[in-house]
Formats: sequence, C-alpha cells, structure tokens
Amino acid sequence: MVEEINDKLPLVVICGRTNVGKSTLFNCLTEKRQALVSNISGTTRDSNLGIVEWNRGMFRLVDTAGLIDYRYLRGMKVEDNLDGKVQAQAISYLEKADLVLFLADAKAGMLPEDKELSLEIRKKDAYAKKTLLVASKVDSIRLGGDAASFNMLGLGEPFLVSAVSGLGTGDLLDAIILKLGKKGKVQSDEVIKSEEENEISVCLVGKPNVGKSSLLNSILGYERVIVSPVAHTTRESQDTKMTYKEKEITLVDTAGLSRQGKKSKGLEKPGMEGSLTSLNKADIALLVIDLSEDITHQDLKIIEEIEDRRKSLIIIANKWDKISPKDQKKWTEIIYDRMPFVAFAPIQFISAKTGEKVGKIMDLIINIAEQRKLTLSDSQCEKFLKHIVKIHKPAKGKGLKAPRIYEFRQIKNNPPLFTLRIGPNDDLHFSYVRFVENRLRERHGFLGTPIHIKVSKAKKSHTTYND
Repeated sequence: MVEEINDKLPLVVICGRTNVGKSTLFNCLTEKRQALVSNISGTTRDSNLGIVEWNRGMFRLVDTAGLIDYRYLRGMKVEDNLDGKVQAQAISYLEKADLVLFLADAKAGMLPEDKELSLEIRKKDAYAKKTLLVASKVDSIRLGGDAASFNMLGLGEPFLVSAVSGLGTGDLLDAIILKLGKKGKVQSDEVIKSEEENEISVCLVGKPNVGKSSLLNSILGYERVIVSPVAHTTRESQDTKMTYKEKEITLVDTAGLSRQGKKSKGLEKPGMEGSLTSLNKADIALLVIDLSEDITHQDLKIIEEIEDRRKSLIIIANKWDKISPKDQKKWTEIIYDRMPFVAFAPIQFISAKTGEKVGKIMDLIINIAEQRKLTLSDSQCEKFLKHIVKIHKPAKGKGLKAPRIYEFRQIKNNPPLFTLRIGPNDDLHFSYVRFVENRLRERHGFLGTPIHIKVSKAKKSHTTYND
C-alpha cells in the first residue's frame, strides 16, 4: 500500500491573489528554492508542499496558486478546464488547512481583489477562525506604515514580513507555532526527513504531455498534481513523500523537457532547469514515453541526460490502453532497438489513465534501489574475473600485444563503480569492457543501474588472469 507520509503534521496554507509573493515566502520559510518565482501573474499552478521546523515545532507548508475565481469558495460548480483545476486544488487545501496565511502585497497596497477575497474568507467561520493576515514585501519602514491599511480587511493585525530579507518571518513563525498549539509540537525524530540515507529519491522525466503527472496521481490514488492536455501544464518540480513496504520514497514530478531546451522562453525555461536539478538529486529516473507516438530524438536526449548523471532507470511505456494488439515482446524489441544503450533498464507497460499495471512500478523502484547499492567483495570480484577470462580472453585495442588484467574490484556503490587494471603498456579494446559489464549483469544483477568500469594501468605486474 502507498501512503503519503508526514500526514501527522499540521497543515499551513499560503493563499492570496496572484503575484503577492506566496512562492517567495514559501521558499523563505522552508529554506529551499523549491517554488518557481517570477513576476508573471499565475506562475504557480500545482501547489508546492514543504516542511518547516521552528522552535521545537514542525508543520507542513503549502504554496497555492493565486485565487482569482471566488465561485469555488462559494461552493459553485465551474468549468473542468486547466484554470478550473488550478483553482479547485487551491481551495481543497484551504478546506484541509489547520491554519491559513492570507498574503497581501504591501508594495502594491490594498487592491479590490484583496477586499473581495478577504470578504469571501470572512463569510465562512471555518476559514476566518484559522486565518492569519500577512503583509509581504515590507522592505522599508515606509511600507511598514502603509501596511496598516490592511486592517480594513477584517482579518486582524497584519504580520509584516519581507521574504527576501527574512524581516519579520521569525515573529510570523512564532505566531504560527502558537496558533497550532499541540498540533505543531512534533519532535523532529517523529518525522521522516528527506536527508535520511535510506530514502529513495525517484524523478519522473519525459517530454511534455506524455503522462508524468497522470502517473504520479495514479500511483498515489488521488489528484496530487494538475493534469491537462495542455503542454507544459507542470511548471515546477513537485515532491511527494510516501512509504511503500516500509520504504521511504520521494516521487518528484517534473516539467516536460522539450526539444528547445535552453532556448526555451518564458516560464518553460526555469521549469526545465528545475527538472534537471531534480534529476541531479534523484537515485532513479522514471522515463515516461508515450506509446501512441514514435520515440523521438528528444526521448534520446533525455536518456543522455540520465546517463550523464549515472542515474538508475525504469522506462515507463505509458498509454498502453491505446495499443492493440497488446504484444509486449514486440514493443520491448521496438523500444530497445531505438534505445540500445539502456537495454539494462526494465520496461514497464502501463496506462496512467486506467491504472493498468501501475502498481508494479513501486516494487521495481525498491528492487532497483537495492541493486544500485549492491557491493561485491574483493573475493567475489576475483572469482568473477577468473571466470570471464576463461570464457573470453582480454581483447587488445592498439598494438600487437595481448593485454593482461591484474586486478578487478569494486571501489564504490550507489551507483556501482569498478576498476580494471591492466599492464602498464597494454591497451584493452572497449568492446571487452562492454563484455565485462554484460557478464556482471548476468551474474550479479544491477537491474536498471548504470555500471561504470574504469580502466587503469598497473605500475607493477602481479598475478594475472589471462591464462
């Protein structure tokens, strides 16, 4: 069973109209640059979740999209489109919140949208009783005086903060912990943190609109991220922590990586930069491909990014529901034929839309995480080397002399790194290194994990395994 962790922590939600600095405050309080920040109204679509520790207390913090459609607050049904889903997700977090931070912009002053939104909040006692008013962007004494006008919103005295400099954030955090009471007094060792060594970090990557967000929602069993046929719906990497079979796993949904890459404009560029940053931090990449479309050069470029970072890999062949007849053997051959350098990666055929075979992904993740940390002893490596040289003697590269292998051992895991030492004047053909890698996989596994074999030259001759 998949369960999202940290549910025991109280939930604090940042809300407000668009472009008041919600994402900047979120980054400041969580001390991470997780939320995408820009001057463009409506930058945030999916809500960002983070953990905040303060004064022996802890809570979950959510950065929501700007509230621009108050029909949701009134319980009215609205259109089932991208904007509607964005607003619905923001309101759903307001309903679940233990505390709401109503954010206003001190630089812009009080606007009609602030008045209208505060009125809707005050209409519902359930919202009003759990709301703290926060005036952001108070970067000068003058703005602090001007912020007093926000008292007219009827949500109490505003807390004056500058998320850029950190001014006033300590007082705000004190007030949050006080307001949460016993709910916020959770000891650090009761909560699983992302820095723990046994946590598995998994990054969902792929081209835009291949079904990454749908896959994350399907795994979780609820709509954690917004799904839309509009390309680049996901703009920010979304972290979701969970437990599965007593393993702690972080799944990261990322923005689609398009062929424009660094040449992308607007909000697409920082979104893709964030995707690559998330990939850097991950142990395992889930490459989502759309089986209803041809494998493209862009898919191969994404694999190159994964290989360069030496990440373990699972190929997620999505939209299996659209394929007929369902011949897995045929499709496996097609995929490996187009992606020959990742034949070590397992392929999981799924339909994120129907949920078909999605449940098998989590078991694959745990298996590959264990394989990634696999360590062979020196005696195992020596025994393996004796075996392979009997099957196939080392092939020479340049020169006439057949190379001699003096040593083969593992010097690192997660991912595995081996060293293969040859004679000081020898040259080993690259195909033999590939042969060694393939035999390693046959004998010891390393499922879905890149193996790096570093060839070095011995200074002195010792025992060889060529004869």
